[in-house]
Amino acid sequence: MPSYVTAFCPGHISGYFKPVKGDDFSTTGSIGAGIVINEGVLVRVGKSDLKSVCVRRLDTSGRVIGEFDASPPIIYLMEQFGINARIITECRLPIGAGFGLSAAALMASASAMNVAFDLGLSREECAGYAHESEIVHRTGLGDVAACQAGGRDCRKGPGIGAEITRHFDIDDPVFALNFSSLYSPSVLGSPERLLQVAAAFPGDCPATVHDFFSFSRSFAEKSGLLTPEVRRVLAECDSLDIMASMTMLGNGIFAYGREAAGVLSRFGEIFELKAASEGVRILETCI
Repeated sequence: MPSYVTAFCPGHISGYFKPVKGDDFSTTGSIGAGIVINEGVLVRVGKSDLKSVCVRRLDTSGRVIGEFDASPPIIYLMEQFGINARIITECRLPIGAGFGLSAAALMASASAMNVAFDLGLSREECAGYAHESEIVHRTGLGDVAACQAGGRDCRKGPGIGAEITRHFDIDDPVFALNFSSLYSPSVLGSPERLLQVAAAFPGDCPATVHDFFSFSRSFAEKSGLLTPEVRRVLAECDSLDIMASMTMLGNGIFAYGREAAGVLSRFGEIFELKAASEGVRILETCI
C-alpha cells in the first residue's frame, strides 16, 4: 500500500437550495443550484496507529495561518471504513463561509483513503460515504453531489445519484467576500428555519448565468438568511448593476465580473475565484 495519497476536491458556492428529507442518506439532501469553484481542499492521507485529523488554513503564499486538530465528520469516515489514518487537510478559503469546504474535505479524504488503503470503492461509493457524513453532522446537504464535477450546477434531486445539469458558461471571475463564519447546523438543524428556506426556493434550473444570480438573489431575500452586512454590500452591487447574492450557507457575498472586485474590496478581503473545470481527483500516490 502507498505510504501516503494526496487528493484535491473543489469547493462549491450554493446560490439557492431546498432541503429534502428522504428515507435514508441516499434520498436525503437538497436540490438547488450553484457554482463549483477552483479553490477547494487538498488532503493528504497516510497510515497511522491512531485516527487523527489536522485542519490547516493557508494564505496565498502557502503559510499556515490557522490550524486545529479535530474533524468529527472525517473521523466518522474512518470509522465507516474501519481504518486508522493520519489526515492533513489544507485550504485557502475561510472555513464555514459557504464555500462547500466541509464537503470538499470529506470527498477528497474518502477518495484518498480509498486508494491508500486499497478499499476497492467506486467513485460513487466514496461520494455516498462523504454525503452521509455531511448529513449526520449537519454540515451540508448538496455540496458533495455538486463537487463530483465542475461548472455551474443544478441538482434536480437529493443524494449522490440524482440528476445534475452542468453549464460551463462562467467565463468571468467570481469575487467573494466573507464577514464571518455561519454555523451550518444552526440552520440545517432548525425545522423553523428550514421551512422558511424551503418556501423561498425558486423551483427552476437557471438557463443562463443571469438567471442563476437572479434566482439566487430572490432566494436570499425570501429565505430570511440575509444579514445586515450582506444586505449593505448587495445594495452597492445593485447600484452598479453587478450580479451578486449571498453565499449559502455563509455570512458573505459572491459577485460576478471584474467590476465586482472594486465594490467588494471596500468592505474587506476578497477572493478571486473561477469555475472549476473538473471535480475531485487524486493528485499523488507515494509508495
